[in-house]
Amino acid sequence: MHTPVLFGEVINALKPGTGGCYLDVTVGGGGHAEGILEASAPDGRVLGTDADARAIQQAAERLSRFGPRVVLRQAWLDEAPSVARQLGFKGFDGILADLGLSSNQLDDPTRGFAFMRDGPLDMRFDSSRGVSAATLINTSDVNGLTQLLREYGEVERARQVAEAIWEARPLTTTAQLRDAVAGVARSRGRIHPATQVFQALRIAVNDELRRLREALPLLLEILAPGGRLAVITFHSLEDRIVKQAFRDATMNMEPQPGFGQGQSLHAMALPVNRKPITASQEEIAANPRARSAKVRVVEKLS
Repeated sequence: MHTPVLFGEVINALKPGTGGCYLDVTVGGGGHAEGILEASAPDGRVLGTDADARAIQQAAERLSRFGPRVVLRQAWLDEAPSVARQLGFKGFDGILADLGLSSNQLDDPTRGFAFMRDGPLDMRFDSSRGVSAATLINTSDVNGLTQLLREYGEVERARQVAEAIWEARPLTTTAQLRDAVAGVARSRGRIHPATQVFQALRIAVNDELRRLREALPLLLEILAPGGRLAVITFHSLEDRIVKQAFRDATMNMEPQPGFGQGQSLHAMALPVNRKPITASQEEIAANPRARSAKVRVVEKLS
């Protein structure tokens, strides 16, 4: 089975224990959830959510041996707090959000997440909602595509890349999009020039950054005092959002005399790690995807 990135680091950060209650809002294939359930035996519980219905099925197979100790539901990470309350879960001792794509998603050409294998240009985590990447491309103008590529992919020469995509329309497959941008988009070192383009479209299709911004304060709210929230990011756009949200949660502000009657703001949490946790060289050698992974962790105050 696939081993998730930074597995040991995440388990050490969350410190799961007997009788604890935990939430994995991006349960994926269930790798991190499995580690949490093992570490919290014999009676720790995990609620696992994911926007991807296929991921829920895979997690159910992997975690079936834990029986009623695990509950799985399909939901986006910003919907998970509401789902938890509906199910009667309160005061989680640990919450995890792994924002990366799983190997199962990347390796399945029918999902459209990767360009190394040809498949339909979809990219939706939840295929029952929203529009596909193909629909987004084929209905957007050059200005809209340019803004999307700059904002979500930090693509160099975004205007030229957008024009190349627009001129190649209609695009329906990953190979068509890859070939359309190959001669225009600039590569970054050994990274294929289409990588940032695919990232930008995936983020736009799934509205990932807005969901992340809205989810983080909600997840902090449902932590129990002393509970920890760990977030794994894979690119700078995600990491900036997490860094800022954690900075806001750990900030303690008092109104200064002579500056009005501003309300005092007290910190909700304390940073567990001042600098993000990254993968070891051994893990990177075994799994190159771990190279860009970062974990930030905060602990909720009482």
